[in-house]
Amino acid sequence: MQRVAIVTGGTRGIGEAISIALKNAGHKVAASYHGNDEAAERFRQRTGISTYRFDVSDFDACKAAVERVAADLGPVDILVNNAGITKDGTLHRMSFDQWNAVLQTNLSSCFNMCRCVIEGMRERGFGRIVNIGSVNGQAGQYGQVNYASAKSGIHGFTKALALEGAGKGITVNAIAPGYVDTDMVRAVPERVLEKIISTIPVGRLGKVEDIARAVMFLVDDDAGFVTGSTLSINGGQHMY
Repeated sequence: MQRVAIVTGGTRGIGEAISIALKNAGHKVAASYHGNDEAAERFRQRTGISTYRFDVSDFDACKAAVERVAADLGPVDILVNNAGITKDGTLHRMSFDQWNAVLQTNLSSCFNMCRCVIEGMRERGFGRIVNIGSVNGQAGQYGQVNYASAKSGIHGFTKALALEGAGKGITVNAIAPGYVDTDMVRAVPERVLEKIISTIPVGRLGKVEDIARAVMFLVDDDAGFVTGSTLSINGGQHMY
C-alpha cells in the first residue's frame, strides 16, 4: 500500500538512502533539509523526491512543514527521524551552544516531528515511526557528551512512545547505526578512521543501504508486532 513518508535530513547520507528506498517501494516521500539548497536541488532532480526546507529543532517550523506535506502528498503515515548534527568537544571545553544545538537538533526534533504527526496516526489507526540513534548513544564516545546524550535519549524516547502507540496501530522503533560511510565519517582524519575500522569485527564501515534496508523492514505494513525495539547495525562493534 502506498503511504506518505517524511524523512528528516533526507537528502544526504543515510537519509538520502532511506528516502530513495521508500520511493522505490512505492511510497510518496518528503525529504527535509535545513541549509544546503544546492545539494537538496541536486537530490530532487536526481530522484524526483519532494524536498522541504525547515529547521527540525523549531516546533512551529515542523508543524508548518507537516501541514504542507499533508496538503501536497496526503496524511503522513511514516516518519523517519534521521536529522542530526555533531559539535564535538570534551565537556570542560564545550560551550552551552554546542551542547544545546546538538540536543535540540538531534533529540528535541524527535518530539517536534512526532508530536506533529501522532494525532493523525492515532485517528487513522496506523503509523510507523523510526528514530535513528547511534552506537555512540549506547556505548558513549570521548568528546561527544552532547551527541551521546541526545542519541541515548532517542532510545528512551522510542520505548516510551512505543507504549503509547501500541494500542493504536502505531509502531515506534529505533536504529542504532555504527560507523557508516557518509560525508560526516569521511571527514574524520585518516589515521583515526583506520583505528575506528580496526575495532569493527566485520572489518569495514557500514553502507547507507544497510540502514535503509532496516528502515524498510520496520515501516512495512506487516511489521506491526515489532515496536519499542532498537536495532543495532554496527558490524559487531558494540553488542548491546
